[in-house]
Amino acid sequence: MPCPTAMRTKKTKAVGIPTIDLSQSRATTSKSIVEACQDFGFFKLINHGVSDDAIARLETQAFDFFQKTTPEKHRAGPANPFGYGCKSIGPNGDLGDLEYLLLRSDPTSIFESSASISNDSFTFSYVVNEYVKSVRKLGCEILDLVGEGLWLPNKYVFSNLIRDVHNDSVLRINYYPGVKHTENWEFSPKSHPSNNRIGFGEHSDPQILTILRSNDVDGLQISLQDGIWAPVCPDPFAFYVLIGDAFKAMTNGRFVSVRHRAMANNSKNPRMSIMYFGAPPLNAWIAPLSEMMLPNEQSLYKPFTWAQYKKAAYSLRLADSRLDLFKTS
Repeated sequence: MPCPTAMRTKKTKAVGIPTIDLSQSRATTSKSIVEACQDFGFFKLINHGVSDDAIARLETQAFDFFQKTTPEKHRAGPANPFGYGCKSIGPNGDLGDLEYLLLRSDPTSIFESSASISNDSFTFSYVVNEYVKSVRKLGCEILDLVGEGLWLPNKYVFSNLIRDVHNDSVLRINYYPGVKHTENWEFSPKSHPSNNRIGFGEHSDPQILTILRSNDVDGLQISLQDGIWAPVCPDPFAFYVLIGDAFKAMTNGRFVSVRHRAMANNSKNPRMSIMYFGAPPLNAWIAPLSEMMLPNEQSLYKPFTWAQYKKAAYSLRLADSRLDLFKTS
């Protein structure tokens, strides 16, 4: 459920967000996931099977990095696109109130980049690789359940794209520093920072799906289909799953590619979000599956490779709609 204390204006409202329990029967779970993908493009996942230890160790490694001095952190950057970034998001002028690490998800790349990130590169690479392995497995399970829920002849048609050894999946860690409170902050409302500042601007994720975990500081909001923003209550024991543009295209628009944003951190505690973006190989073709098409139904999107879509994504501003470039009309 969204945070009861979250900001509510005429453009923001609380809403019930689907919660999927992976301990339930496969028939129940697969049906619920498909419904959530169609209605929201977003759901909360509990009893997910990723160990608390794997999550805690990665969070510790990430906090250790972001507590380093600025010159030490810049050794891991600039993000082009991988590495350490601060404020600047992408090559087209987008800015945010955050720092971040963007890493390839394959073990070799993680090991090679770890030396510039951690003083103990072996431990860092081991922890990151174990986390990636766990969430990739979880992502495959989610996609297989989608295949079952859609009654596809090959339920692995989606998960095989991120199982592929050449998959282009990435790991991103966003860090939103805490607000520095003065002794008399609570007695000086004017000193409270605006809760309308944007930490990471509105966008949809281009990949197949995103598996997101954050600590207990709020800030995430999703856009409902009527354009209203819904704040999402943080739950450090759960994951949130977001449907991406590639999945929307493969289902011919049946699934929602959820637009979302992060508000700037107004807490004294830092906020951290860890996202696994499940993506296909660069040469994989993305097009609506024939099984998703009704008789005489027209495809909404032209076929494109994941490499073509990535190139288009990097050519646009964060808030621009990338899939519009590939519409058939």
